[in-house]
Amino acid sequence: MCFERADWDQNGVCVFAPVPEVTAWVAAARPLAQAELDARREQPGQMRHGGTWFVGLDALPNAADGSVAGVALQGPWQDMVPTPATWHPAQVSGVFPGYPGRDAGDTDAGFRYRRDRGAAHLDGLLAEGPAKRRFLREPHGFILGLPLDGCRAAPLLVWPGSHQIMGDALRGAIGACDPGAVDLTDAYVAARREVFDTIAPVPVRADPGGAILLHRHLLHGIDIWRDAEAGGAKQRLIAYFRPLFPRLTDWL
Repeated sequence: MCFERADWDQNGVCVFAPVPEVTAWVAAARPLAQAELDARREQPGQMRHGGTWFVGLDALPNAADGSVAGVALQGPWQDMVPTPATWHPAQVSGVFPGYPGRDAGDTDAGFRYRRDRGAAHLDGLLAEGPAKRRFLREPHGFILGLPLDGCRAAPLLVWPGSHQIMGDALRGAIGACDPGAVDLTDAYVAARREVFDTIAPVPVRADPGGAILLHRHLLHGIDIWRDAEAGGAKQRLIAYFRPLFPRLTDWL
């Protein structure tokens, strides 16, 4: 399935072919990302799901303008989303053979959800307290994924068009209230169930030098690792940027 610019509003996802400026950025970012992975992987909490996923939050030492080692961050997404005032250090998401493994504390339901549903989620809705109730805490403007290698295994998984269902449900739940004060758990779970019942998930891949742009309300996750898709590779790395809006209301 092709996710082109013309279908952005309908699908909530766009995949861009490699271009020289992104290719140059990836060439500068890849060794730094690998060095951070190698340095952090023994730290507590960095490797999850039975050692098959490197979390890598804020792992890429990019500058505030997104550049790496003096190479500017620029690409074909720039006329589709607002340019952030500041680019945070990118996440370096690393997936390894066997994903998703099982952690000692995993419940059966939690493991099945990761394996069978790709751990589908929206970024920015954080589960809080013993009951894990979800609240809007991080108003991401968009999600930009920049593949750092050519591995095809464990691709990003999306539910095309789910941003419309999820966005409508969460706006309805919040109404005129303070977005940060509303428990969104029930609305989120019900909308997610509607997505699962009506939309088939689709794997999304881009080559190094390409890019993947996601709407902030799009349900997404990670597909399982299949050796036949890996081409002998032993890891899959993607850098993710999630710039924040200045206000929670902007996220709606």
